Amino acid sequence: MTTSNFIRDSSPAYSTGSPTHAPFKRIGTHNGSFHCDEALGCFMIRLTDKFYNSEVVRTRDTKVLEGLDAVLDVGGVYDPSRDRYDHHQKEFEEVFGHGFNTKLSSAGLVYKHFGKEIIAKELQLGEDHSDVHRLFLAIYKSFMEAIDAIDNGINKFDTDKPPRYVSNTHLSSRVGRLNLDWTDPDQSPEKENEAFQRAMALAGSEFLESIRYHAKSWLPARSIVMECIAERFEIDSSGEIMVLKRFCPWKLHLFELEEELKIEPPIKYVLYEDERGKQWRVQAVAVSPDRFESRRPSRLSGEV
Repeated sequence: MTTSNFIRDSSPAYSTGSPTHAPFKRIGTHNGSFHCDEALGCFMIRLTDKFYNSEVVRTRDTKVLEGLDAVLDVGGVYDPSRDRYDHHQKEFEEVFGHGFNTKLSSAGLVYKHFGKEIIAKELQLGEDHSDVHRLFLAIYKSFMEAIDAIDNGINKFDTDKPPRYVSNTHLSSRVGRLNLDWTDPDQSPEKENEAFQRAMALAGSEFLESIRYHAKSWLPARSIVMECIAERFEIDSSGEIMVLKRFCPWKLHLFELEEELKIEPPIKYVLYEDERGKQWRVQAVAVSPDRFESRRPSRLSGEV
């Protein structure tokens, strides 16, 4: 890859394409200051069959944008039939669906239309496989939705009160800090585009890491918890006690599966073997994932 190949027009256009091996397709996004959504969107769309390893052109020149195969985060058009994925137009209200109502950013739009394909490739499964669909939803919930919300200025909580503390360690902030500092004497398009390359790499690596975590850890843990829920009446006739055959992160899965499977009565206790101490432990289930109060506190319960 090279950052020295520019389209010569009134507005500098950045290219990731090799001058000796011209890509088949070209995708565009705006130049100037960048955010996490277009950096991640460009990374993701270049993983697809349709736009694999495509050239990235950074410009606001409408004539240049009109001639590109796909355009992200600029142009004022959302039209997947033409691979236009902007979200800044006043009438834009697109959401991911599947119960999610956060307005999408350009990254969310790319994920909505191409996420299953990308995940299926990582898992080496067909797009219609149930595991692909399950991870498609889980990754949006745990990774993508926050990027959409932050880019669209959506607060995490419904309150007018200022936050009690500032958090600038999330991915969107870290990508934003890769923009050229105003004190940098070199503010050239070349330097700016090198920074965008780093932004794509950072956002993309964390996206792929999320896929691999969900495939390697999240999905197997979910299967274990689901199996143990199904067998809970073999442990106790009340159905309120679950025994983990193998310890795994179980709390979030338990709440999600109880809701999904409409489990009644809810599970009150989880038993598991502490493999480090070779002792059995019992833990009372909390009233909700973000609360410390237990559904039925016990002297025997304890945090892990």
